[in-house]
Amino acid sequence: MVQLIVGKKGKGKTKHLLDKVNSAVKTASGNIVYLDKNSKNMYELNNKIRLINVSDYLVSDCDEFLGFICGIISQDHDLEQMYLDSFLVNAHLEGQDIAPAIEKLEKISSAFNVEFTINVSLDEAELPESLKEKIIVSL
Repeated sequence: MVQLIVGKKGKGKTKHLLDKVNSAVKTASGNIVYLDKNSKNMYELNNKIRLINVSDYLVSDCDEFLGFICGIISQDHDLEQMYLDSFLVNAHLEGQDIAPAIEKLEKISSAFNVEFTINVSLDEAELPESLKEKIIVSL
């Protein structure tokens, strides 16, 4: 399952994502990973959540980003949920169609039973119709 939190930059998407991940850790039976473009939110995350700073790993395009996610999944068979902050920046999709990447994440989710919650710095109106059903928060 892929869920989206959408809204323009500065609207509070990260706050919603942090609240959701910190709530999820209370009931999760498996591991949780939080991907971000920096370590700024490290102290706002529960210490049971693994924070990964994507910029440390020289990811340079969307295919590498999706491969990076698959690598994380392959190393943690107890991984249950992934939270992706700054998705457009980390996946190098700023100004591009995000639908193919989200569709691939949906396939990864189904294949490995990992849920994804993603922050996307776009208004709901800017998203393709096919992705609107995945929106859980629109700011």
